Amino acid sequence: MEKINEISPEELESQLKEGIDIEVVDVREDEEVAQGMIKNAKHIPLQEIPDAINSLDKSKHHVLVCRSGRRSMRAAEFLSENGYNVSNMTGGMLEWKGAVTK
Repeated sequence: MEKINEISPEELESQLKEGIDIEVVDVREDEEVAQGMIKNAKHIPLQEIPDAINSLDKSKHHVLVCRSGRRSMRAAEFLSENGYNVSNMTGGMLEWKGAVTK
């Protein structure tokens, strides 16, 4: 298995502010997302990723996010194995200092 690219929360925030075309996918559970998520992130709980895979644009770069970075790494590995361009945000939302939406 190939190594999954990782991106820091600061790098992701900077790239989003620059308008770089990235699709953020938040794989946390509903109650976690209710506390706030990155603006314009797509919410797909981890267990729904296999069923939702076709709703993701293969031509885009997807950054996977969860609470601490473990679940999103599993999702990133799955998507990468299926031909998607992905990165995992290190530290998850615990490390995110940017704005969130509810």
